[in-house]
Amino acid sequence: MCQRDRESVGTLVRIVVLLALFLVLLEPAAAWAASEGGHEGGLISLDKSLIVQGINFLILLFILQRLLYKPFLAKMEERTQAIQKSLDAAQAARAEAARQQEENETRLRAAHAEAAAIRALALKEAAEEQKRLVDAARAESQRLVETAKAQMDADVRRAREELRGEIAELATAVAEKLVRRSLRAEDHRRIVADAIAKIGN
Repeated sequence: MCQRDRESVGTLVRIVVLLALFLVLLEPAAAWAASEGGHEGGLISLDKSLIVQGINFLILLFILQRLLYKPFLAKMEERTQAIQKSLDAAQAARAEAARQQEENETRLRAAHAEAAAIRALALKEAAEEQKRLVDAARAESQRLVETAKAQMDADVRRAREELRGEIAELATAVAEKLVRRSLRAEDHRRIVADAIAKIGN
């Protein structure tokens, strides 16, 4: 509470206490004045009982201020401080919650950015791996083609060498036949032509 609210509560309490005391003190004084004077006057008579009533009123006011008003104000101040502490704690908690929410949002943004970076890196690595596999497959196919070509070239050379050997054997056989027979020139030509024909096939 602010100072003005405390003052208004204090004033209100004082008025209520004064009215209560006035009524409490007025009744015995009125009864005492009636028993002494025996006449019906107003509420307050202007004699020595008024001084006694005033003194009684001041004593009662002092006692009530000491016993009720000061403890009441102390209790009000205590409650005011407790409420202020609660308000401060609530405001601090609100500020902490706002800070925590901001921090969580920052972490969430960072996590999203990190996930996007990881995704991009994974895609890049996958593309590089795919390229590497394609290059390896091309190199392997090239090697297989070259191996097959080398094997085919070797087979062709081997076949030519075998063919040359057979031609040499055939030529030797023809020569033997020619030597063994003493044939005429026509027979020699026919045998050579037959041998050439066999070689061509």
